[in-house]
Amino acid sequence: MTDAAIEDHALLSDRHSAALVASDGTVDWLCFPRFDSPSVFGQLLGDQAGSWSIRPLESAETTREYVPRSMAVRTTFRTTTGTMELVDAMILGPSSDPHRLGEYAPHALVRRVSCTQGRVNVDMRFRPRPEYGLITPRFTGVDGGFEVWGGPDRLVLSGPGPATVSPGEVRTTMRLNAYETRYFGVRYSPLGAPMPAPYSQGAMAAELDATIIGWRAWSAAHQQYEGPWQDLVHHSGRVLHALSYQPTGAIVAAATTSLPEAVGEERNWDYRYSWLRDASLTMEALWVAACPDEAHEFFDFVTAAAADSRVEGSLQIVFGVGGERDLSERVLPHLSGWRNSRPVRVGNGAWTQTQLDVHGELLQAAHRFRDQLGNSSVATRAFLADVADAAAANWEQPDSGIWEIRGRPRHFLHSKLMCWVALDRAVAMADQLGAGDRVDGWARTASLIREAILTQGWHSEAKAFTQAFGSPDLDASALMMPMVGFLPPDDPRVLSTVDAVAEQLVDARGLVYRYHTDSEVDGLSGGEGTFLLCTFWLAHALALAGRAGEARLVFERAIAHVNDVGLFAEEIDPIDGMHLGNFPQALSHIGLVNAAWAIHQAETSRGTTEPTD
Repeated sequence: MTDAAIEDHALLSDRHSAALVASDGTVDWLCFPRFDSPSVFGQLLGDQAGSWSIRPLESAETTREYVPRSMAVRTTFRTTTGTMELVDAMILGPSSDPHRLGEYAPHALVRRVSCTQGRVNVDMRFRPRPEYGLITPRFTGVDGGFEVWGGPDRLVLSGPGPATVSPGEVRTTMRLNAYETRYFGVRYSPLGAPMPAPYSQGAMAAELDATIIGWRAWSAAHQQYEGPWQDLVHHSGRVLHALSYQPTGAIVAAATTSLPEAVGEERNWDYRYSWLRDASLTMEALWVAACPDEAHEFFDFVTAAAADSRVEGSLQIVFGVGGERDLSERVLPHLSGWRNSRPVRVGNGAWTQTQLDVHGELLQAAHRFRDQLGNSSVATRAFLADVADAAAANWEQPDSGIWEIRGRPRHFLHSKLMCWVALDRAVAMADQLGAGDRVDGWARTASLIREAILTQGWHSEAKAFTQAFGSPDLDASALMMPMVGFLPPDDPRVLSTVDAVAEQLVDARGLVYRYHTDSEVDGLSGGEGTFLLCTFWLAHALALAGRAGEARLVFERAIAHVNDVGLFAEEIDPIDGMHLGNFPQALSHIGLVNAAWAIHQAETSRGTTEPTD
């Protein structure tokens, strides 16, 4: 099992699947051909699940970065004899349209290794273990590489020879002198399809160059944000796009499964699916970071996946990237988990939960992109109107809430709030949705929800809007109230809630917890780290309240934990500051983008970009 920290990894994506490569040149995670497919390399969760490393034989100092405006990673190794550069990318395939990035991805990862100074002895070790490590494949040598056989997956390893083959491993060692370059690649093929021939060295060079050009073309066509932290905002936009599934428009919550929220604890979930909430919030963040012209594709995916999906009378909240509904959860007992954090889970039981807030996130995103709704089908517009009806019909029910608690359902404030958002936005879009006859009913129900929140959501002793009706416990999701326009950001009750969160839900670093787990509201044992999204929410709420200086300070505390290539996991360990949870986490990058925008707007309105005490 790898001992590499979660934050030691960089993301590669072809908008079909994803890989994680560590700073030592090891691919610790790769799924083919989809984000939620079984892993081919899964050392991140157990040594027997395979890896692929390219590194110098000698010890080296290492630095890395994304090739500018792309999702290709460049790692530089400096040894006593020379300097080696490794560039990794998942290949996008041919395309002349940046709006269709990855449409013809060949399901391949290419790795370019170069000596840029002196001489370097290079070691390449290829240990695929398909089916989450259950299969040790066989290798057949062919001209230009090896065919890899075993189970439902077939792989082709391309590279320069000669190589040594041992059970379950191909190994190549070679010396590179200054200005010499070699390429390695792996390509996926399903059982029953023709086995592709190995790539030539020239073909891999061309594919890698085209992939970098493709990402840059997408960035040039989509990214116009100008403001503070521009590089981080643009990079987060690329990360969010990299977490989208090109064939359907689905957006996954993260690239991994079972990375824990506390080392050695049970809060380990599979995030390689498309949550309506996370995906809707991603679309809103992309409005700032990447101006997606393809938003209608997402709404068409949601319509196809979620139409007529009902869980206890409400909308199903999460789907497979191909629109699948049954995501039944199971445990992989043969894997020990990252740093022995069991269980390793595949699937996610949250698919059966009722989470009423998703109605609001979905209609909020539709409202943001209402000008594009004309590009969507009649079915999509009708579906969105039905989502508003579902919010109106179910808002009084208890649910599992935004945090997907596995304890008993409750009347969560955030869920009620987002039902109000669903109806408020539906009223504003009624003509575009072809639902003018429903406006009066939606408006009446929205008024009822508003009254319930104001009377039952406020806790006089806590002096805050709290987690659930009648509960004194704080929850960072209450920070959403000014963000969605439910109350003015300078309303005394909002300011009191913001101050309560800032004082009572933070760790020693000033990062924000979702809620206190010792309340046992979630029905799980153990604790968790601080939540990056919630920290960005605090910065966002402060900015809206006109407290831009405080917002900047909170924002800077959060981004101090970004890794060396600009990525965030879900949480930060309050003891040692390491990343926790699945990686990279879309919600964290969403929070960054939206908070940066809010701070920029606040500072522009007051004519300053300087923090204040």
